[in-house]
Amino acid sequence: MEQKSRVVALAGNPNVGKSTLFNALTGLRQHTGNWPGKTVELAQGQCGELLLVDLPGTYSLSPGSPEEAVADSFLYGGEAEAVIVVCDATCLQRSLVLALQILARAEQVVVAVNLLDEAGRRNISVDLLQLERRLGVPVCGLSAGRGEGVDHLLARLRAVLDGFERPHPLAVPGQPREVVRLAEGISAACTSGSGQPRSRRELTLDRALTGPLGVPLLLVLLLGIFWLTIWGANLPSALLQRGFDWLGGWLHRGAAALGLPWWLRGTLLDGVYATAARVVAVMLPPMAIFFPLFTLLEDLGYLPRAAFLMDSAFACCGACGKQALTMAMGFGCNAAGVVGCRIIDSPRERLLAILTNSMVPCNGRFPALISLIVLFFAGQGAGSSLLAAGILTLLVALGVGATLAASFGLSRTLLRGEHSAYALELPPFRRPRVGQILLRSLLDRTGHVLSRAAVVAAPAGLVLWLLANLSPGGTPLLARLAAALEPIGRYLGMNGAILTGFLLGFPANELVMPVVVMLLTSSGTLAGAETAELAALLPAAGWTRATALCTMLFFLFHWPCSTTCLTIRRETHSWRWTAAAVLLPTAIGVVLCRLAALLA
Repeated sequence: MEQKSRVVALAGNPNVGKSTLFNALTGLRQHTGNWPGKTVELAQGQCGELLLVDLPGTYSLSPGSPEEAVADSFLYGGEAEAVIVVCDATCLQRSLVLALQILARAEQVVVAVNLLDEAGRRNISVDLLQLERRLGVPVCGLSAGRGEGVDHLLARLRAVLDGFERPHPLAVPGQPREVVRLAEGISAACTSGSGQPRSRRELTLDRALTGPLGVPLLLVLLLGIFWLTIWGANLPSALLQRGFDWLGGWLHRGAAALGLPWWLRGTLLDGVYATAARVVAVMLPPMAIFFPLFTLLEDLGYLPRAAFLMDSAFACCGACGKQALTMAMGFGCNAAGVVGCRIIDSPRERLLAILTNSMVPCNGRFPALISLIVLFFAGQGAGSSLLAAGILTLLVALGVGATLAASFGLSRTLLRGEHSAYALELPPFRRPRVGQILLRSLLDRTGHVLSRAAVVAAPAGLVLWLLANLSPGGTPLLARLAAALEPIGRYLGMNGAILTGFLLGFPANELVMPVVVMLLTSSGTLAGAETAELAALLPAAGWTRATALCTMLFFLFHWPCSTTCLTIRRETHSWRWTAAAVLLPTAIGVVLCRLAALLA
């Protein structure tokens, strides 16, 4: 935080367009980090001389949930010079409850009434001048998705900060019930219009997505996303790897021309560079497809409906329906899914979600799963992509089923407790904003996960090179480790090389198959793992469908990666629960692999 920056907090209910306004004000000048003196990460962004802090979406400041506690603590601490309260023009009364509570804590407040365009479509009119007179603070009308009113909001905010405009906030009663009555009266006086109900098309779509057809539609949707990810990522991944290989060749020739010793060339180029390049080539294309599609569903308003759809299943297992959202986040990155568990209010149910999040495959596991499905089960003929997507969807369904089963078992043993109730708002269907989708999914989510993987992969590559090239007694350390693990690997239907790949892939799941290929080819460098190369290599090494099935099951259920483990430790503040999150999926994977090996 720069010394001269003026801190402004951004507060509001969920689904009022607060994040849209935050992105419109800050653009690319934003980051996430711990605020000084606080352990919770808050989104921060620069807007000229202003440092905007995006508080968690909350309906009130009564500290009954982590979001409410964070918002209340930040506002009570007085770090912010001013507060922007974002309200929903289509449901002003509900938004005013939070706005009035903030008026009781802060003096320099600007109220931004957003979604005026949606209110107009529903025949709802908001008298902004009347609202400003009643609240005693500046009130601005916005349609943040279109960028309308943002400049006027900034001008009013700067006028307040510079002392040209002095708010005189309304005196707010201390009792929550009195605040709700007060909010009703102000809303009734400042809004007019019939408030037309949603269109028949929206109601029909809602009934389809949340009714009996909801689960089949969800599976079809997942199938379509996986198919697009599989079909679209193959060629870019191959081209990226060729580019990295070409650049690696130039670097090798340059290092040789400079006279660098072989061990330095090996550690830097064959170890660090080759491993990081392999991870980027495998991860980037699927993420560049998967994350925008997933963000599109989020922008359309589908994800809360998926949570509503899954709520009864999770409730039967003693968990919370919001876990469906955190589980869905885990498809991109399990570490992100663990952080997302903060949206669950109950500590017991939040811990349930954290312990089971890694049971759905993250983006780092998808490429290997896809390769094995194509090689051993789907083939590469006509319709193979659709068949592969179907098998991958079944594996994902198995992961979801294991998540529910584990939640059921934990809620009746280690994490017994009462099932909590929660309010989940279904936002209106909105037209997706393509520019913001690409910005959030590619630059934010994809860039964050990819940079994390590359940073972890670089030192892992150094360790791998040393294990593969240090040969005391004439046998490389990597081969010795694989030989030592051979009996356990055979017991689980795999072999020592595969189990070594899983162990050394702890820094990043993307490293598992390249390590296996390194062992099979007796190479001292991280070898290629493209589907075409694996098609000849794996069967020649004795791989069968049973081997591939057990490997796929263990890919689905094994210990989380190092980043996820550290995130679990940070969220739970307990190494004991972190160990439980490691042992739980691993135990399930061991049991399933042993059963598959016996059946085979």
